[in-house]
Amino acid sequence: MLSGVGGRTIAEAQENIGYPEFVRWAKYRAKRGSFNLGLRIERGSALLATLYANSKSKNGGYQLHDFAPHHDQPVLTLEDLQSWV
Repeated sequence: MLSGVGGRTIAEAQENIGYPEFVRWAKYRAKRGSFNLGLRIERGSALLATLYANSKSKNGGYQLHDFAPHHDQPVLTLEDLQSWV
Protein backbone atom coordinates (compact mmCIF):
# COMPACT_ATOMS: atom_id res chain seq x y z
CA MET A 1 0.00 0.00 0.00
CA LEU A 2 1.11 3.58 -0.47
CA SER A 3 3.27 5.10 2.27
CA GLY A 4 3.28 1.79 4.14
CA VAL A 5 -0.21 2.52 5.50
CA GLY A 6 -1.72 -0.96 5.07
CA GLY A 7 -2.22 -2.88 8.32
CA ARG A 8 -1.45 0.03 10.62
CA THR A 9 -3.48 1.99 13.11
CA ILE A 10 -5.14 5.26 12.16
CA ALA A 11 -2.63 7.23 14.22
CA GLU A 12 0.30 5.53 12.47
CA ALA A 13 -1.30 6.13 9.07
CA GLN A 14 -1.81 9.82 9.85
CA GLU A 15 1.87 10.12 10.70
CA ASN A 16 2.99 8.39 7.48
CA ILE A 17 0.65 9.79 4.84
CA GLY A 18 1.11 13.25 3.40
CA TYR A 19 -1.63 15.69 2.52
CA PRO A 20 -1.20 15.37 -1.28
CA GLU A 21 -1.55 11.58 -1.05
CA PHE A 22 -4.60 11.94 1.19
CA VAL A 23 -6.21 14.22 -1.41
CA ARG A 24 -5.56 11.61 -4.13
CA TRP A 25 -7.16 8.90 -1.97
CA ALA A 26 -10.16 11.14 -1.28
CA LYS A 27 -10.65 11.76 -5.03
CA TYR A 28 -10.36 8.02 -5.69
CA ARG A 29 -12.98 7.20 -3.05
CA ALA A 30 -15.31 9.90 -4.37
CA LYS A 31 -15.05 8.45 -7.87
CA ARG A 32 -14.90 4.71 -7.11
CA GLY A 33 -16.71 4.36 -3.79
CA SER A 34 -15.94 2.43 -0.64
CA PHE A 35 -13.23 -0.19 -0.32
CA ASN A 36 -15.67 -2.49 1.51
CA LEU A 37 -15.83 -5.74 -0.46
CA GLY A 38 -19.28 -6.61 0.90
CA LEU A 39 -20.75 -3.34 -0.36
CA ARG A 40 -19.16 -3.85 -3.76
CA ILE A 41 -20.66 -7.35 -4.02
CA GLU A 42 -24.04 -6.03 -2.84
CA ARG A 43 -23.95 -3.30 -5.48
CA GLY A 44 -23.10 -5.77 -8.26
CA SER A 45 -25.84 -8.15 -7.20
CA ALA A 46 -28.34 -5.30 -6.92
CA LEU A 47 -27.41 -4.10 -10.39
CA LEU A 48 -28.10 -7.55 -11.85
CA ALA A 49 -31.38 -7.81 -9.92
CA THR A 50 -32.42 -4.37 -11.17
CA LEU A 51 -31.70 -5.28 -14.78
CA TYR A 52 -33.59 -8.57 -14.45
CA ALA A 53 -36.59 -7.03 -12.68
CA ASN A 54 -36.88 -4.21 -15.22
CA SER A 55 -36.70 -6.68 -18.11
CA LYS A 56 -39.49 -8.85 -16.62
CA SER A 57 -41.88 -6.13 -15.46
CA LYS A 58 -44.28 -4.28 -17.72
CA ASN A 59 -43.72 -0.87 -16.16
CA GLY A 60 -40.08 -1.21 -15.10
CA GLY A 61 -39.09 1.55 -12.76
CA TYR A 62 -36.93 -0.50 -10.40
CA GLN A 63 -33.76 1.23 -9.30
CA LEU A 64 -30.52 0.08 -7.74
CA HIS A 65 -31.44 1.15 -4.21
CA ASP A 66 -34.56 -1.08 -4.37
CA PHE A 67 -32.30 -4.14 -4.16
CA ALA A 68 -29.35 -2.74 -2.19
CA PRO A 69 -30.45 -2.04 1.39
CA HIS A 70 -27.14 -0.44 2.41
CA HIS A 71 -27.14 2.11 -0.42
CA ASP A 72 -28.90 5.40 0.10
CA GLN A 73 -31.67 6.56 -2.16
CA PRO A 74 -30.63 9.45 -4.38
CA VAL A 75 -31.58 12.88 -3.09
CA LEU A 76 -34.25 14.51 -5.23
CA THR A 77 -33.74 18.10 -6.25
CA LEU A 78 -36.44 20.65 -6.92
CA GLU A 79 -35.82 20.27 -10.66
CA ASP A 80 -36.42 16.51 -10.42
CA LEU A 81 -39.72 17.04 -8.66
CA GLN A 82 -40.84 19.70 -11.14
CA SER A 83 -40.12 17.40 -14.08
CA TRP A 84 -42.64 14.86 -12.69
CA VAL A 85 -45.51 17.36 -12.79
